[in-house]
Amino acid sequence: MRLKAVIACAALVGLANPALARMEKTTVHSVAVEGNLEGNSADRTVYVFLPDSYDKSKTRRYPVVYFLHGYNSTADQYVERNDFDAALKASGTEAIIVVPDSMTKWGGSMYSNSPTVGNFEDFIAQDLVTWTDKHFRTIPSRDARGLSGHSMGGYGTLKLGMKRADVFGALYAMNPCCQIPRPASSADPKYEGWSVDQALTADWMSRGNFAVATAWSPNPAKPPFYADLGTSGGKVNDLVIAKWAANSPVAMASQYLPSLRRMSGIAIDTGDTDFVRADDELIHETLARFGIAHDWEIYVGDHGNRVKERFRTHVLPFFTKHLKGSTR
Repeated sequence: MRLKAVIACAALVGLANPALARMEKTTVHSVAVEGNLEGNSADRTVYVFLPDSYDKSKTRRYPVVYFLHGYNSTADQYVERNDFDAALKASGTEAIIVVPDSMTKWGGSMYSNSPTVGNFEDFIAQDLVTWTDKHFRTIPSRDARGLSGHSMGGYGTLKLGMKRADVFGALYAMNPCCQIPRPASSADPKYEGWSVDQALTADWMSRGNFAVATAWSPNPAKPPFYADLGTSGGKVNDLVIAKWAANSPVAMASQYLPSLRRMSGIAIDTGDTDFVRADDELIHETLARFGIAHDWEIYVGDHGNRVKERFRTHVLPFFTKHLKGSTR
């Protein structure tokens, strides 16, 4: 069934503006997210960007680049900031771009499976990929699927790339967060006494602790957060800290070397003044230590000021090189 473009201005100008006509916004129902304890919706906003040739070459099939947004943001915000349709047109990349929304109660799913948050890893790697292959003329194979993302989305790119190498064939992580195992010092006893309302109105870093806990140490028997928060009775819970550390790509890498070696390409970048630079340098060093080929760059910039530019000048050309069917 054909999707409807729901951009208001596109309704006014029709097909006169090809950039707008090539963007479609819809809702995808995820069975994987159903029934989560936080009440996060299983109906997820998804943007799809089609190359200029899509409606001209009716029999041609295309590779797909899936882009994962960062923490405390939505797909709407990333689409507004980063002009994906213009980037696709300017780069000449012959691929479909899919941008799903993974915003949750605490600001982000960490692209992980959790009974508390919902199974967002499965949403991306199963539900969304299946839906995209059904509704668009894709090349339905891993060597024609790329995964990219920024910040939390960069984290998700590396994590899902390791765990779902049967689905994705190339990875580009932009300023990925959360590479270093989360330290015990991040488990603050004060959170034990907080109410849900108090936590929801806290600063984004504090809310990030709840996002991490609900994604990586869920506990359905422990309302109201349905998670182990890192401390118990004011003392650090070593088991919880171990669970958090186990979700670090630096800790995961040695267990997924065959998956990483299957990739046709891996790229990681970070800004020279980025607050996650140390994380990113460590995952680069870890991959290098195990002989995993990858592109690595520290560029002049911070955590987010060059995402729009670099998606056009680096990310899309990377996938043109590494994905099957991405050239004219």
